[in-house]
Amino acid sequence: MSLTYDIAGAGPTLVLVHGVVHRRQAWDPVLELLTSYRRVVTVDLPGHGESEDIDVFGAERLDAFVDALAELIRGIESTDGQVHVAGNSLGGYLSLCLAARGDVTTATALSPAGFWNGPASQARSLAKFSALRAAAAGLGKKAPAAFRSRLVRYPSLAPFFAHPSRISYDAAVVDLESLLTNTTLAGGVDAPFALPPLTDPVVPVTVAWGTRDFILPHRNRRNVLRHFPHARLISVPGVGHVPMSDNPELIASILLAGSTVPSADR
Repeated sequence: MSLTYDIAGAGPTLVLVHGVVHRRQAWDPVLELLTSYRRVVTVDLPGHGESEDIDVFGAERLDAFVDALAELIRGIESTDGQVHVAGNSLGGYLSLCLAARGDVTTATALSPAGFWNGPASQARSLAKFSALRAAAAGLGKKAPAAFRSRLVRYPSLAPFFAHPSRISYDAAVVDLESLLTNTTLAGGVDAPFALPPLTDPVVPVTVAWGTRDFILPHRNRRNVLRHFPHARLISVPGVGHVPMSDNPELIASILLAGSTVPSADR
């Protein structure tokens, strides 16, 4: 499977994976803060951005995403064989799957999917996406024009961003179209988010969660330790579900720290 990706910068390789209905440009707010220190690979998941879709749904679709990322990682790894990964939301879950399988050197997850407090909790999160999709569909062809008004655009973006004013009109319209047409939202994220068994030795894991996340609540972070008891948990004040534009400097520092291999004497 061929995934569309960009490479920028120099240093240890860090692959960045976006969330559902998003695309690789989601990482633009932090990109310049990372490329002086990392060889950054931003990738579009299947059926997102410019990557081809796949005709697989449910849990098999999530597994196919993990396998596609693992294949990409094998193809772009550095001469030292080390590749770090970080992801947001669905991308965070996929990053943690890669860490559990031992496919990466470190993993950092920003508000990862998959750590709900049971099926009802997952259903509530998906209902928020469904409500937003229904509202956008109700606007029909008028949606792009309606989004020119901040009175429409900002409330529509508020579930995802603590500071929706920082998202440009053009970016918001692209995300709106993806919300309406994305196949993973319709047939993937309602599946059980299973995690592979941990390899031995375990891969270092960092999980950071925004305190203003209205899609996947901040309290879900506690469930991470059930599968990754060694994970470093960070509460990130004042940022939402997609935190990169809310506080680029802080998020970049978390990504850099998370993609640093711990010293042997620690």
